Amino acid sequence: MNIQGAVAEGFEPVRDAFVRNFEALGDRGAAVAVYRDGRKVVDLWGGTRDAEGTEPWTEGTAQIVRSATKGVAAAVPLLLHQRGLLDLDAPVGSYWPEFKTGGKERILVRDVLAHRAGIPALDRGLSAAEAADGVSGARAVAAQQPFWEPGTEHGYHAQTYSWLLSELVLRATGRTVGSVLAEEIAEPLGLEFWIGLPETEAHRVGRVAPVEPPESAGTLRTRPRRNVSEAYADPDSLTRRAFAAIAPLPDENDPGYRAAELPASNGIGTARALARFYGATIGVVEDGARIFTPATTALAGREHSAGPDRVLVVNTRFGPGYMLHGPASPLLSPASFGHPGRGGSLAFADPEAGIGFGYVTNALAKSVTADPRAQALVRALKSALSAR
Repeated sequence: MNIQGAVAEGFEPVRDAFVRNFEALGDRGAAVAVYRDGRKVVDLWGGTRDAEGTEPWTEGTAQIVRSATKGVAAAVPLLLHQRGLLDLDAPVGSYWPEFKTGGKERILVRDVLAHRAGIPALDRGLSAAEAADGVSGARAVAAQQPFWEPGTEHGYHAQTYSWLLSELVLRATGRTVGSVLAEEIAEPLGLEFWIGLPETEAHRVGRVAPVEPPESAGTLRTRPRRNVSEAYADPDSLTRRAFAAIAPLPDENDPGYRAAELPASNGIGTARALARFYGATIGVVEDGARIFTPATTALAGREHSAGPDRVLVVNTRFGPGYMLHGPASPLLSPASFGHPGRGGSLAFADPEAGIGFGYVTNALAKSVTADPRAQALVRALKSALSAR
């Protein structure tokens, strides 16, 4: 495997783990990047940009990152909160009057961000066209009755998070999540990341495809507990219904889907952009840019939800928009906040270690929150840091 890029002295274990992901864990095309204390220390890529093809992955190749999008998108409401434009303790209905139906009057903005709103699924799933039209999703979640008393429990809003967050930001600012991200975060920081891919950038995006882990992965192959497997297999379970809020599942290689703004699932970018983004959430990166104040950084990593997840059927922890370190999604340390993407991608910050981390892949495995390839890279990073 021809791995390209560079690592700083002391971070060679990350490169070794990245190589092994291709040799033993089924990666086809991927990239990993790490920032430490605002400086890039890992920037690697390899394989092909098409999981089923031969065209090489290049330095500028970008990929869809599925739910790792949520962590980037969460910076938009937190940035608005930081500027006094969005009150996390205000009822959602104070910004979005049509939302105040069916027992949703008391749902707070922070409930939406922490997956406590009780609307992880829809009575009728939306088509891919409806999901992307900017109108149907908001109407559907506004009309939906909660599946539990909002604020009392939490459950992963796999798809509905897109329309809840999008409409909140639109009502508070008159702008879309993708436009705020592009103009207020990505452009100032020089990030190659988009929610709503511009046509001018479509040429750089690789194709994704599902893959089975190779036999050589051995015991590292994911084996979910029986109750988790049953929840995903049961078409009537809240788990299946949450992931089927868009039905049938969209073609993630379709240009129309990539151009839509779905902040729960269709962000596209590079590992370098993700690592730099998270580095800028916890401090100043190379050229003096940053996103959050120290108070907002602390808020991002503050636990809002913990315990049994009504959708993922495991114990999860969430801050306002970010998944936190725990058994279901191991990150670097209990201080970490970020988000995995179903199928493999992972990105997070660790303010104690000064780390911003990003990993993207086009080989989509069956993993949801703890992909073996991403976890191998996290362990290698932890090893490198402990040796310094």
